[in-house]
Amino acid sequence: MSALPLIRAEDGATWPWLTSPAGLTSAPARLAGFPRIATRTPGHDLTAVRAVRAFTRATLERWAIEDRRDDITLVVSELVTNALEHAAPRPGGWPVRVGLLQSRPGTAVLCAVADGSIAPPVPVPPGHLSESGRGLHVIEEISDSWGYAAVPSRGKVVWATFEAPAGSCSAVPPAAPGRTAAPGVRIR
Repeated sequence: MSALPLIRAEDGATWPWLTSPAGLTSAPARLAGFPRIATRTPGHDLTAVRAVRAFTRATLERWAIEDRRDDITLVVSELVTNALEHAAPRPGGWPVRVGLLQSRPGTAVLCAVADGSIAPPVPVPPGHLSESGRGLHVIEEISDSWGYAAVPSRGKVVWATFEAPAGSCSAVPPAAPGRTAAPGVRIR
């Protein structure tokens, strides 16, 4: 499977979940504590990947998502590494930003990383002795689906989804607004 654009956004389009859950669902349809959204803007170098892994694990623990926690953490780590290594910042472009989303109990978890580059992610065959070049292949094998959305004026969002295992319908109440789940992680 190759990544295809999730949406074809026009110039100036935004992804509301990158900043607020308000744009995701209408108020009458919302369940208490859903959608679950956690975002983080990591540093600008590869040392930030460790903090993103900790953020992802803490968020998934808070959400009581156990079955695919290691897979999700690995894929988020690969997405962030790719963004930090290959997406050069540009004026007006998004900074690298990580988002995790679960819209309802027992539904898929969406992992997404925004960056300022408009270049699409393209898997390339890694060399036999190469130390890099396998990230998108790992994402493709471990996630249930993946792709990207280009927003020409801002950059792109590369995403991966993980379906919830059958019978997992945990509805853990969220932390109070403004309370942190882990250092630097705000629950909204």
